[in-house]
Amino acid sequence: MDTLSDLLRRAGATDARVRQLIQRPPWSMTYADPPALTVFATFGGSAMLRLEDVPAVPPTRLAAGDIALVAHSARHTISDDLATPPQVLIRGGRKQLLGGSRTQAVMEARLAPRTWGDGLPGATRVLRGMFQLSGEAGRRLLAMLPPLAVIPAGPRTGAALDLLAGEAARDEPGQDAVLNRSLDLVLVLALRSWCASIGPADPSWYAALTDPSIGTALDQLHTDPARPWTVAELADVAGMSRAAFAARFARLVGQPPMAYLTDWRMTLAADLLREEAATTVAAAARAVGYQDAFAFSVAFKRAKGVSPSRWGREEDPVAAEAAVR
Repeated sequence: MDTLSDLLRRAGATDARVRQLIQRPPWSMTYADPPALTVFATFGGSAMLRLEDVPAVPPTRLAAGDIALVAHSARHTISDDLATPPQVLIRGGRKQLLGGSRTQAVMEARLAPRTWGDGLPGATRVLRGMFQLSGEAGRRLLAMLPPLAVIPAGPRTGAALDLLAGEAARDEPGQDAVLNRSLDLVLVLALRSWCASIGPADPSWYAALTDPSIGTALDQLHTDPARPWTVAELADVAGMSRAAFAARFARLVGQPPMAYLTDWRMTLAADLLREEAATTVAAAARAVGYQDAFAFSVAFKRAKGVSPSRWGREEDPVAAEAAVR
């Protein structure tokens, strides 16, 4: 499995919820406890997106066809204009009307003809996809992303959005599955487009994934993390000399090959210990390539700051927060 697909799957980024908003100006919605990763896609009209808890990120206007990825934000507002005060607050899955009286409240709903809003000419249509990431793999994915990444409308993302919009207009059996898979496609294409648009400032992780040699080696590490890899074996996979491979891997990934492998193994083991109650320390050690449970425990404590047995007894704060929401 390729590295990005593996990380998205393990982080839970393939289990999304989709909502849509159709409303004429003026309208404004504030999300007080959004999920770890949110995707906004604007289909008609335009919208202003403001991260209220990340002042370093300026408000951004989304034109039709634009996609925004929001991470690291615990409160953000989307509206027709910055001057429009919030009319609806969404917290804990509940909607609260804020001040003033309007004949038509701004509302969000599950996709299908049962959509809130009037849908008249001049209305803005926004789809919102919510990914509740989990575990250490989720944290790893979030660490790769900025608070806000905006992907301008383009032919590749446009085709995926057309598919999503077309399905949103139907109310047929299996719609949720199609919508979720379509949103998965939008997320991956948006990540690709965003990274490609940055140019020389590409995050090191994406530069590594797209490098033919280093990307191949990373894919092998994710496909079989328990294998007793050596730098020489990975260099052979990459088709490079050992010295050249080690230097290029460290430059693109940000750490030496064996350090990356150890970090990834600890990520996998951490999620195993918390997600599967029956997983013992010895079983987790074997699953990530350690035959010696003691050596594994030492490596795990060095990486996570606590012993694997204690880690397994503690509740995942990300999962606990998601349960509250």
